[in-house]
Amino acid sequence: MKKLLLSAALMAFGFMSAQETSNMPVNSTGFQTGDVFITGSVGIGSEATGDDKTNSFRFMPKAGYFINPNIALGAAIGYSRQTTETPDTPDLETREFAIGVFGRYYVTPASGFSVFGELSLDYINSTIDDGRNEDTSNAVRVGIAPGVNYFISQHFALEATFGILSFRTDNPEADGVESTDNFNLGLNFTDINIGLIYRF
Repeated sequence: MKKLLLSAALMAFGFMSAQETSNMPVNSTGFQTGDVFITGSVGIGSEATGDDKTNSFRFMPKAGYFINPNIALGAAIGYSRQTTETPDTPDLETREFAIGVFGRYYVTPASGFSVFGELSLDYINSTIDDGRNEDTSNAVRVGIAPGVNYFISQHFALEATFGILSFRTDNPEADGVESTDNFNLGLNFTDINIGLIYRF
């Protein structure tokens, strides 16, 4: 799966930060109590096997608030869509909408480079459409993810999170269908999210 993660945005913000950094006062980077930030990630992918093709899109913005120098609380929403195209058959489309809350604990939050751990809780509504029927399910997901961020200017920082542990339970909206529990421990490239932070 090939992913293009915010490349155009990173180039634009890199140019903006280069101008901003020259006038940035010493020790002005990093987070402090009362700071508000927005962040998020965008993922676009395409994979082809023979005549089969899968396209995917994901968008997940977040907003947080520092209640003290090390702890931030926030909320997130997300949308993802994956479409598989196979010759002579209807497209198979999977859509997910998520809303959730998260908490972060930062190490060295006042410096330009910080490490943090994130605990998140999400509600997810999923729909699978095969061109003939739509199957819907609701899920709850709990995740733990370490991350890093690095300020490239007074307001902008690069961010990466690595999802290493998650638990998800899906409950289909169909009679007689049992719920599905999924536990994931490990790290692969699909669990890496790269984005930008804007600090107000």
